[in-house]
Amino acid sequence: MKANLVLLAGDGIGPEIVAEGRRVLEQIAARFGHQFTFSDHLIGGIAIDRTGDPLPAETVAACEHSDAILLGAVGGPKWDDPRAKVRPEQGLLGVRRALGLYANLRPVRVHPALVSSSPLKAERVEGVDILFVRELTGGLYFGKPRLREKVGERTRAVDTLEYTDEEIRRVVRLAMRLATMRRKLVTSVDKANVLESSRLWREVANEVGSENPGVRLEHQLVDSCAMRLVTAPKTFDVVVTENMFGDILTDEAAVLTGSLGLLPSASLGDGTRGLYEPIHGSAPDIAGKGIANPLGTILSAAMLLRHSLGIEEEARAVEKAVDEAIASGARTGDMGGERSISTHEMGSIVCEQIG
Repeated sequence: MKANLVLLAGDGIGPEIVAEGRRVLEQIAARFGHQFTFSDHLIGGIAIDRTGDPLPAETVAACEHSDAILLGAVGGPKWDDPRAKVRPEQGLLGVRRALGLYANLRPVRVHPALVSSSPLKAERVEGVDILFVRELTGGLYFGKPRLREKVGERTRAVDTLEYTDEEIRRVVRLAMRLATMRRKLVTSVDKANVLESSRLWREVANEVGSENPGVRLEHQLVDSCAMRLVTAPKTFDVVVTENMFGDILTDEAAVLTGSLGLLPSASLGDGTRGLYEPIHGSAPDIAGKGIANPLGTILSAAMLLRHSLGIEEEARAVEKAVDEAIASGARTGDMGGERSISTHEMGSIVCEQIG
C-alpha cells in the first residue's frame, strides 16, 4: 500500500510525540511492505509565529490531498492572551471544519498493568472499555453569533449553542454502527431538562435508535453522566454526545486510565480521510525535555491505520506492541513506576515489539 500522510506537529511537546508516531508508522511500513510518504506542515502557535495564521492555506491544501493526518498538540502560554483575535486553537477547529470531520472517536481502555495507576479503586476501573463519539463541528464552539460588546457600564459576551437535526443524526448513526461491533449499547448524553438543543438531540437520537433495534439506546443527563463515569464506568459501552459535553467528559474519563498521555483519538467525516491526535494538550511545562508520553500519539497512529488506510492487522500490531511495552514495565513519568524512561525510549520499545 502507498499512502500520503501529513504530520502537523504543532506546539509544545507536539514535535516530540509526533516524531515517535512517525517512527512507529515507518516500522509498520517496513514490516508489512507498505510505502508511506510523510510531509510536515504548520498549525497552531508556531503557524501564527511564522505566518500570522494558525491554519495556513498551504496546510489545508496538504491535508485535503492526503490520505490521513497525524497531529500533535496546539497552544501554550505564549499565545494565551484571551483578548487575542488569533489563537492556536482556531487552527485545530479550522482544520476539522475544512475537512468535514464531524465525529471524534475517543477510546478509553484501562490496561490491566496500569489499574493501580488510577486514583479510583481497582474494582471500579478493571475491565473498563468505553468508546466516546463526540460531535465535532457544531455546538458552542462553532455557533454564531459569537461576540463581546459594551452595554452601558457592563461587558456582555455571547456564545451560541446550535445544532441541526442532520448534524445530530449523522453522529448518532455512527455511534450505533460502532456499537454493533462492540457490546451493542449506546448512551446518548444531553441536558434535555434545560436546553432546547438537547431536546432536539434526544428526539433525533430516539429516531436513529428506532432504526437500530439490535442496539440498546439509553439517555443520560450530562451532570449525572459525569458522576457515573467515576462511580460505575464499566456500565458504559459507546457514549455519544455533543461537542462541549464530549470535550469535558473525555478528559474526566482519562482519570480512569491513570494518565491523559495514554489516550488517542480519531476525527472522521463521511470519507476515509481522518485526523488523528492524542487527547492531551501541548504540555508546555515539559516541552523539549524528552519526557512526554508518546503512547497516545502512537495509539492514534493505530487508529489512522484502521480507519483511514483500512489495514486492520497493522493497527492491531501497533496496539499489541503498546500493550506489550506496558506489560513489560515501560513507563514514562506520568505513568508511575520505579523508573521513568524518555519519549524516545518508549517509542523504541514499541518499535522493537512491532519487530
